[in-house]
Amino acid sequence: MARAVTIGNGNLLVGIDERGQVRDLYYPYVGHENHVSGASGNNLHRIGVYVDSTFSWLSDSAWEIQVGADAETSIGSMMAEHHGLGIRLKTRDAVHNEANVFLRSIEVTNTGKQARDVKIFFAQQFHISESRRGDTGYYDPRVKAIIHYKGQVALLVNAYCNGKPFPEYNIGIFGIEGKEGTFRDAEDGLLSGNPIEHGSVDSVLACPLPLAVGESQTVEYWMVCAGSIPEAHTLDEYVLEETPERLIASTEAYWQAWTKKENIDLSLFADDLQRLFYRSLIVVRVHTDNRGGIIASSDTDMLHHGRDTYSYVWPRDGALIVRALARAGYGDPTKRFFEFMAQCQEPGGYLMHKYRTDGSLGSSWHPWFFQGEPRLPIQEDETALVIISLWEYYERYRALEFIESMYNSFIEPAAQFMLEYIEPTTGLPQASFDLWEEKYGTSTYTAAAVSEALLSASRFAILLGKESDARSYQAAAERMQTAILEHLYDPELGMFVKHVRHGPDGRLEYDRTVDVSSLHGVVDFNICAVDDDRVLRSLQTVTERLQVHANSRGFVRYENDTYYTLQDAGSPNPWVITTLWIAQYYIKAAQTIEDLAAAYELLEWTCSHATGAGVLAEQMHPHTREHLSTAPLVWSHAEYVVTILMYQEKYQELVAAGEDV
Repeated sequence: MARAVTIGNGNLLVGIDERGQVRDLYYPYVGHENHVSGASGNNLHRIGVYVDSTFSWLSDSAWEIQVGADAETSIGSMMAEHHGLGIRLKTRDAVHNEANVFLRSIEVTNTGKQARDVKIFFAQQFHISESRRGDTGYYDPRVKAIIHYKGQVALLVNAYCNGKPFPEYNIGIFGIEGKEGTFRDAEDGLLSGNPIEHGSVDSVLACPLPLAVGESQTVEYWMVCAGSIPEAHTLDEYVLEETPERLIASTEAYWQAWTKKENIDLSLFADDLQRLFYRSLIVVRVHTDNRGGIIASSDTDMLHHGRDTYSYVWPRDGALIVRALARAGYGDPTKRFFEFMAQCQEPGGYLMHKYRTDGSLGSSWHPWFFQGEPRLPIQEDETALVIISLWEYYERYRALEFIESMYNSFIEPAAQFMLEYIEPTTGLPQASFDLWEEKYGTSTYTAAAVSEALLSASRFAILLGKESDARSYQAAAERMQTAILEHLYDPELGMFVKHVRHGPDGRLEYDRTVDVSSLHGVVDFNICAVDDDRVLRSLQTVTERLQVHANSRGFVRYENDTYYTLQDAGSPNPWVITTLWIAQYYIKAAQTIEDLAAAYELLEWTCSHATGAGVLAEQMHPHTREHLSTAPLVWSHAEYVVTILMYQEKYQELVAAGEDV
């Protein structure tokens, strides 16, 4: 179950599913340790209702539930109605923009035909620091709240109804010793009141609400995240003093100001496209840790299918995501990302596969020993893309002192690595893993990115008066551009090849699989002009062989892509990223306002594949449009932001050039 809403403040990120249940709770680093780890079907935070001797969790199918989020704020919402029980719940959910507090304000309405006593139950299941060992949960009478803690993580849970603290609770164990979970104690409407437990600990609290016919009352629930129990006490006191209502309101005001900071004119676009633009900016920011790392996704459901999640900082994803942030006017988180990457850089000048948001090395499947020889387990495009995005950041913000501080420590080592990591017989980059993290060789996309990165490094060197460096980087980039056109374009295929590598006999072996990244790379990184015959032929080849001819007419990554492809689909899955790359080509190539129509159609296609809460996945089923793999995918949202801004800029250019509107 993908995340319907993700909310956060750069230290705390909360993921809520389509039933309004908390599935993810990352703290104090975004994406690092998930203290709920909702990939397990039973490991989540539940909401339940007891009325007329009947109990129902929101996971029950009888509830009609809509989960959403305001387009211009990081405020989640849920509307849940159970006609059989005669109860309606309406929530406003927030992570406070300053304090590490998750807040849920729940309006409970009696839609039945008689006055009734209703109880709202909140059940929490934590795996603090992603481990079930050594957790403690207890009721703290000093603050009349439940506290779960382990090590340097303290999670305090509290709720008020009718202005009074919750009167019932229970604390127990789950997932061990044959115990399914203490949440089961709620289902008879009474909680046992056990005050403490350790091991794999869960807790439940209850709020009673006497409701007249048609009456509504509000339950305020919150969870504070802290590094110690005293700090949790202090934050809890802060919530009580300020009130959850005012904290949610101030958070809403902050995000409204944040999304409109640059006052971007989106009047060219339909309302739904505008809403997705603002929602995409918020998704990007929520997944950006305050110390600079940007994770690919917070959705942990991938653990159902694989060995790991997307909750890591890929230098590639991050570099392309900050392109969106920088273009939209958000220089501060962009700068912090580059500082984070500089701290991660290896002594040899390159960046590794992926990292955790605390700066430590992430998991990987790239081997150090490949085909009988030692190899660097890297994707060279990741190093290159960070340098490219850094130059784009400088062009917009002219942060010369920052660039000067980064040159000797980060830019020059990266450029020297790329300068030396070149195949002498072809002039192309030496082999590494491609941007899809599957094939080992020299891909067209990576070669184009490295060429552009060397040019960016040359521009930095010129800027700082380092003429010798500038000449070396520029000369290598120009030789690489020539090598790309000589070795990687196949006129018979009508396409730039996927990749090339040396075979056992030393001869070049080509992978001629049609891959949309090959087209995008040569265009995005200025290897060829948009009207170059090789580009036009490649576009035709991509359109003929990679566009889905089904209910969802997006573009797949490459021929015979099997990643998350279902047997009944008859086609690989279209991706948001690759479809928007084609839209970006149409924008760059447009000579008239009418030429932009094809790009606008693909923006509409993207918007039509978002959820009601504005969530974009990585890929979709070609017939049913079902979200597959992970959702949200931050890269998808970033490419949408970039494409909207590119469209707007090109439209204005054409109008300024005398094009009729």
